[in-house]
Amino acid sequence: MTAGAPLSLNVFGELELTRRGERVGLPRSKKTRALLAYLAATGRPQRREHLCSLLWEDTDDPQGNLRWSLTKLRSVIDDRKRKRLVANERLVELDSSDIEIDAFVAKRECAGDLAGVATDRLERVARLFRGEFLDGLDLPDSQPFHAWWVAQREDARRLRAQVLAALIARGSGNPAASLAYARELAQLDPLDEPAHCTLLRLLVDAGRHGEADEEFEATARRLKERGSPGWELRRTWAELRARVSPRRAPPLSLRQEIRFCRAHDGVRIAYATVGEGPVLLKAANWLSHLEADWNSPVWSHFLSELCRHNKLVRYDERGTGLSDWKAEDISFEAFVADLEAVVEAAGLDRFALFGLSQGCAVSIAYAVRHPERVTHLVLLGGFARGWRRLSPETADAGEAVQVLLRQGWGSDNPAFRQLFTSFFIPDATPEQMHWFNELERVSASPDNAARIFDSVGSIDVTELLPKLKVPTLVLHCVKDCIAPYNEGLQLATSIPGARFVSLDGNNHVILEHESAWPRAASELHAFLANT
Repeated sequence: MTAGAPLSLNVFGELELTRRGERVGLPRSKKTRALLAYLAATGRPQRREHLCSLLWEDTDDPQGNLRWSLTKLRSVIDDRKRKRLVANERLVELDSSDIEIDAFVAKRECAGDLAGVATDRLERVARLFRGEFLDGLDLPDSQPFHAWWVAQREDARRLRAQVLAALIARGSGNPAASLAYARELAQLDPLDEPAHCTLLRLLVDAGRHGEADEEFEATARRLKERGSPGWELRRTWAELRARVSPRRAPPLSLRQEIRFCRAHDGVRIAYATVGEGPVLLKAANWLSHLEADWNSPVWSHFLSELCRHNKLVRYDERGTGLSDWKAEDISFEAFVADLEAVVEAAGLDRFALFGLSQGCAVSIAYAVRHPERVTHLVLLGGFARGWRRLSPETADAGEAVQVLLRQGWGSDNPAFRQLFTSFFIPDATPEQMHWFNELERVSASPDNAARIFDSVGSIDVTELLPKLKVPTLVLHCVKDCIAPYNEGLQLATSIPGARFVSLDGNNHVILEHESAWPRAASELHAFLANT
C-alpha cells in the first residue's frame, strides 16, 4: 500500500474518500462523483471532449458542467500544499501518487498467479471489497459511462471471486474463515453452481445442516426460476446427504403397505406403497419379493433412496414374489398389463416411472401408450432387445440357461443359482451373494423362472424408442454382464432428448458399497427434482 498516503479513495462499494482516516464529504451531484471515480480508476489523463461525452453528452453546456464539477472536486481533493486535480485546455488528470485507491491496491497485490501471493495479503485484498464496484453510481442515463461501469464491475467481481476461491482453498486449518469466504463468494452470483456447491460442502463440514438445507432449497429454486436444472448442485447435495446420513435399511418410521389387485386375466398382483411426496412407480423386474427385498443387503439401500423424497409404489411380477405363481400367461404384453393394473388399483394419476433391467422395456411400452401419465422416465441397466434378439451366440447361450433353470433353480444346493448371482452382482460381498442366492429360490419356482427368462429373451421394443415423448434418464454400468453397455447406449441414442449417464461398475444391481452408487443416486434425485 502507499506508505503514509494522506488520502484514501474506495471504489469498491459506495464511493468514499477519507483524509487520514476521517471521511470527507463528496459533492452531492452523482455525475461529479462519477467524474472523480472515472479519473481515479483509469489512472491517466483524459481529454475534456471525452469526459463531456462520457457524462454530459445530452446537456446544453457539457463544457460548463465539466468546469463546475472540477471546481467542486478541487475543494475536496486539493489542499494548500498539493494540487491533485490538474486540468488545462485539453486534458484533465487526477494525480493519485499520494492517494491510496483500493482498486489499484487489489490489482497490484494480485498481479500474476495468485498461488504465489501470501495468504495474509489475500486476506487484506478480500477486506477491500466492501461491495460492488461504485455501488449506486451506475448513471443509466449516461450510456457511455454506464457501459464502462458495467465492464469495471464485472472485472472487479471476477477478481474478487478469484481471491475468495483462493482463500477458501487455503482455509483447511480455519473452517470458520473458509465458510465466511464461501458465503461471500456465493452471494456474488446467485446462479453460480460451483460456488454454491462449495458453500454446501463447508456448511455440512461445519455441522450446520439446517443452514445447508436452506441454502440448497433457495439455490435450487433460483436456478429453476431461470430455467436451469441445476444438475451439479443436486448431485453435490445428494452426495452430501448420503455422507451425512448413510442408509442401509429403510428407516423404521417407513412402513410399506402391501395390497393386492387383479390383472386383466384375473392374476393376483401384489403391490406396495411407502413414503411421501411425488409418486415414483417402479416397474417390476425379474427376481423380486416385496417383503424380502425391504431389509435385504442387496436392495434396502436402493429402496431407501427411492422413497426418500417420493411416494414409492412397486409390485411383484406375475409368477414371482407375493404375486400369483399360477399364471397361464407369462409374456411381455402381460407384464405391461400388470403395470397398468397397478396404476389403476393404486389410483395413480401422474407419476415418474422407474425401470430396471427388463422393467425398462415394460416402462417404455407403458410410457408410449400412456404419455399423459408419465412425468419422468428413468431406465437403469435396461435393454430394448432380449437375449434371443441380440445374436446367434447369445441365443444359444440363453437356451442353455433355460435348461439350467428348470433343473437347478429350486435345489437346496445353491450352485446353479450362484451362477446367476455371479452375473447379476459379480462384485457382491459373501453376505450379499448368499442373500441373492436365496432370493432366487424364494421369489419364483424353477418353471416360472424359466418361463420368465424365456419371455424376456423375446423382448423387442426398438421401434417404440423414437416414439417416447417423456423426459428420460438412462443410467448404465460400463461392465454390466446382464444388459450389455451397448444396449444402454442404444436406449439413450434412440429416445429423443434422453440424458445418458455412464456408471463405473460391473454389477447389474448397483450395490451400496460401489463407487457408482452415490453417482446413480444423485443423478436420479437431480433428474426427478427437475419438475
